[in-house]
Amino acid sequence: MQRKNLTRQNTEQHIYNHVIEKTRELLTRTNLSVSEIAFELRVYFPQSLNKLFKNKTGATPLHYRNSFN
Repeated sequence: MQRKNLTRQNTEQHIYNHVIEKTRELLTRTNLSVSEIAFELRVYFPQSLNKLFKNKTGATPLHYRNSFN
């Protein structure tokens, strides 16, 4: 079975959702910078992670992290 049939997401959406979830986890559980998180998740341009995160969650990674402090 193709992944889209199981999750109703194409491969790109599935990867993006995984990156967002891991970013949320790292933002709340570590003191890593957004650049370090991007590198850890193999997103080689931190600004791309910022843009993706904001598009998917409505908040920048730093704003998301600060909402927990």
